Amino acid sequence: MLIATIILLPLFSFFDLLDQLDDVGRGTYTTRDAFLYTAMLMPRRFIQIAPFIALLGTVGGLGGLAASHELTAMRVAGLSPLMISLAPFGVGGVLVLSTVALDYSVAPQFQQQATVLRAVALEQGAELGEGLGIWTRDKQNILRIGDMPHKKRAEDIEVMHFNQSGVMTAHVQARYADIFDKSVWKLHDVVIRLFLPNQILSRKISVLKWHSFLGPEDIATLTKSPESLTPLELLHHAEFLKATGQKADAYIMALWRKLGSIVMTIAMILIAIPFVFGSVREGLGGKLVLAAVVGVSIYLLDQIIANVGLVLQLNPMLVSVAPGSILIVIATYWLLRRTF
Repeated sequence: MLIATIILLPLFSFFDLLDQLDDVGRGTYTTRDAFLYTAMLMPRRFIQIAPFIALLGTVGGLGGLAASHELTAMRVAGLSPLMISLAPFGVGGVLVLSTVALDYSVAPQFQQQATVLRAVALEQGAELGEGLGIWTRDKQNILRIGDMPHKKRAEDIEVMHFNQSGVMTAHVQARYADIFDKSVWKLHDVVIRLFLPNQILSRKISVLKWHSFLGPEDIATLTKSPESLTPLELLHHAEFLKATGQKADAYIMALWRKLGSIVMTIAMILIAIPFVFGSVREGLGGKLVLAAVVGVSIYLLDQIIANVGLVLQLNPMLVSVAPGSILIVIATYWLLRRTF
């Protein structure tokens, strides 16, 4: 599996680099930025290709033993294929723990920093695009933030307040805000407009304290893609979106996809074992090519299922975990039984 990582990770990173080189020359984006972005994205790529690593690593490891007749010697010595298979499952467990550890620590931070680096160099907004800003709401307020230089400061702010009938009753605009703990914002250079039945009242205030429905962590999460968040951040933000009446499908799907990736890694190890024991006469190269084709096919099918499930609003847990679970069932009750 280590050899598979050494081969696959640079390969996928090379594709990322080619994609980034197309943007070199736009804004202040340089070749150095493209290489740096690709390098910072490598922990996330490692997590994404973990099932491939499991599949090719298991086929390569056991296939090497089969090619040198060591598997035959083990079988003659009384070891069953199930006992021999415990070794790749042990190494696969280390692989899964590595991906989980990266997903809670290095991968999210590096991916978010890489996204910000690229957006700044290309002179793009890191949220919804240049000029659009960040939009969010709770039950009776809509908040727009033009820019977030850092998590403690917001610029170009608008707050629209609606009554129970959905009619806007107030509009607050501020040049910038200092964000404190417990969702307290200090708005500066504020213009308040009150919409009365027959008139609009307007006044200016230099400083105004506002108890926002967003805390510093919530607003920082709004500027990050769901994939770049840790499982705990995804869970927290999905709960926040539900509590404020917003759609959380993308974040819930991203959360379950992380579990689905672990299930898929286990499934790939199970599928890889019959590649070796099922046909010992074939060469190792042929097995690796066939395993690669199967792995790519499963990966593409898994991506299609996830996107279709998001569009059709299917159960996120079912869509994310079902493909790997089905493969585990097939490998366990059909391929492995026929092999053993």
